[in-house]
Amino acid sequence: MNFTLKVWRQQNAKAKGHFETYKVSNISPDTSFLEMLDILNDQLIREGNDPVAVNKGCKNSGPIAFDHDCREGICGMCSLYINGHPHGPDSEITTCQLHMRKFKDGDTITIEPWRSAGFPIIKDLVVNRGAFDKILQAGGFISVNAGSAQDANAIPIPKQKADESMDAAACVGCGACVATCKNGSAMLFVAARVSSLALLPQGRPEAARRAKAMVAKMDELGFGACTNTQACQSECPKGITVSHIARLNREFLCAKLKD
Repeated sequence: MNFTLKVWRQQNAKAKGHFETYKVSNISPDTSFLEMLDILNDQLIREGNDPVAVNKGCKNSGPIAFDHDCREGICGMCSLYINGHPHGPDSEITTCQLHMRKFKDGDTITIEPWRSAGFPIIKDLVVNRGAFDKILQAGGFISVNAGSAQDANAIPIPKQKADESMDAAACVGCGACVATCKNGSAMLFVAARVSSLALLPQGRPEAARRAKAMVAKMDELGFGACTNTQACQSECPKGITVSHIARLNREFLCAKLKD
C-alpha cells in the first residue's frame, strides 16, 4: 500500500509549525500506524545521510518526533490526531492499535498533535501532557495507609459499583477527550479518576476533598468547561462514558454544599 502523509512539523514550542508532505510505499496492511511512522523515519534518515538525495534537492527536516511507549494500548502516550480524529478513524483504540488496513491504498493521511492550551507542543507531534499528572497529584489518590490487601469478601462491594469503578479506572490518560472537545475540557479524564475511587469504600473518606482539589487544578491549568457535546465519549479509546462526568458534578456540588 502507498500513502501520502501530511505531517505537522514544529521545531519547538515557540517555533511556527507547518505541514510537510511525505510519501511512503510498499506498506503492509498489517503494519501498525506507529510502525509506518518508524518506516518513514528510517526513510528520512537515509535521505538525510545520502549525498545524492541531498544534491537532488530532497527536502528533509530530519526524523519526525512522536510519542510512544508500550505500543499495547495501555500507556496512552501515542497522542496523534489522524484525519480529524484522536487516535485515528477506528473506534475504542489507541494509535498504536491502529493498522494501515483501516485506510485505502493511495489515501492522503493528515497527522497532527493534540490541539489544546493544556497540552503545549514540545516538538512535531509530541505534546506536554504533564498537566494530567498535576491534576492527579492534586487529589487522584488515597492518602491513608490502607495496609496489606484484605480478603476479597472482607469489604462487600456491589458488583455494579465494582464494574463501574473498573470501567473508570481503564482511563489511560491519553488526552483524546481534551483533543476532541471544542472547549479543550478535561472533565472526562477527571471524572474517570474521581469515579474510580468514589465508587469504592476506600475512596469515600476523601471524596469531597478529591473532587474539589482536582476540579480546581483542572481550571487552574487552563482546561475548558464541559458543555455536554459528548465528543469526548465518542472518541475515548477505552469507551469511558459521560455518566462519570455526572458523578463528578454530584461529588463536587455535594462537597461545596457541605462547605
